[in-house]
Formats: sequence, C-alpha cells, structure tokens
Amino acid sequence: MEDRRTAAVLLVFGRGVVGAGEHYMLTPASAARVQAAADYAVAHPGVSRIVFTGGWAEATEGAGQPPAGWREGDLMLREARAAGLDRYADLRAETRSRSTLENLVHTVEDGLLDGYAFDAVHPLGLVSHREHLPRIRLLAAKVLALPARALLDVSATGGETPLPWRSERAARVIARLGFLGTRDPAALLRRERRMVASLRRAERLLRNPPKELRRTRDGRGPAG
Repeated sequence: MEDRRTAAVLLVFGRGVVGAGEHYMLTPASAARVQAAADYAVAHPGVSRIVFTGGWAEATEGAGQPPAGWREGDLMLREARAAGLDRYADLRAETRSRSTLENLVHTVEDGLLDGYAFDAVHPLGLVSHREHLPRIRLLAAKVLALPARALLDVSATGGETPLPWRSERAARVIARLGFLGTRDPAALLRRERRMVASLRRAERLLRNPPKELRRTRDGRGPAG
C-alpha cells in the first residue's frame, strides 16, 4: 500500500563518483537518486529541505579523495540546482563521508537536520535504491535514534549495476552483527573502520593466497 505521508526533509545517499580527466562525474546510480529526490519534491510540496550526502565512497577500495567541489554531495547538489530543484526546497550537502554510516553521522554533526523533529506524521525521507534502503534504516535507527515509523523510503530506479559477491544483503548482515549493542556514533565509526580493514585483508588474501594455500589448491599438498 502506498505511504501517503510527506517527508519534510529528504536525505539523499550517493552511489559514487567517476573520475574523468581532471574532473569527476556522478555514477548513473547517483544521478538516479538525485532524480528520485526531484520527482518526490515536485510531487510533495511539503518537502522543505533536501540534503545530498557523500564524499568519496570509493575510499573503501583505497581510492584517494576527489578535490573540494567534486565530491558526491557537491555533484548531486550541482545537478539538483541545474534542474531547478532549489525552487522547491532548501538544498544542502554533506561532503566528508566515505560510507553510509558516515553519511548519517556527518549529516548530524554538520547540523543539517537541526530544527526538525521526525515522527510517524512527519517522517524523514531516505532516498536510495530499494536494495540499499534496509541498511540505511538500520543505521538511521542507531545514529538518529528514530523508530521505523519515523522513516520513509523514497526509492530510486535505474542506473544501478549488480554488485559483486560483497552484496548489499551481505553488507546489511555485517552491519547488523558488527554494530550490535551500541548507538554511540564514535563507537560505531571505530567498529566500521575495523570491519573495513578486516575486509580489505580478506580480499588481499583471496587475490594473493599464501604459497602453502596455493600448493594445496593445486593438489600438491603442503610443502615439506
């Protein structure tokens, strides 16, 4: 059944940037999320603010940060203004984050939700692709201390490509287990950094297994 409530604030989550020479551009998935926010704001006059979040999600793969003005939040904000979305709502951007958790933590730290109270009647709108929204809800409940009824999904369509083995579902399970038992933002960020570091080590081992493991896989048995 369609949710007929209107979100006063939309929180838009980025899906990466692509380097193009000295410049950067949004991935098709990020552009689709900007479009979803625009469509929602035009159809719901009650939206008063839209916050675009994202610094450089590719940092989890070791990529360096784009220069100031070319991060996810910057590029989404620029695209939204070019489309005239500032006629419908106050547009803001958070540009420091490297993950979904950091999107939420830094949005709060930067005061981009100050002055708003979210509840079942006036929910916070979460804009992303359908597969990403359950994990956002999980993290928003911790960082923002909001119940499920105070959150409203705004799904984007198009632009998304299938993820590798480290799928969104796996990421959600890891987040649920890894963040169990804490709501403190600093503690959540420390846990996330440890999890990312462990994941990188595991991926390096999969790409370059130790000689002993390679011998076993080749059927030659351990060295002796």
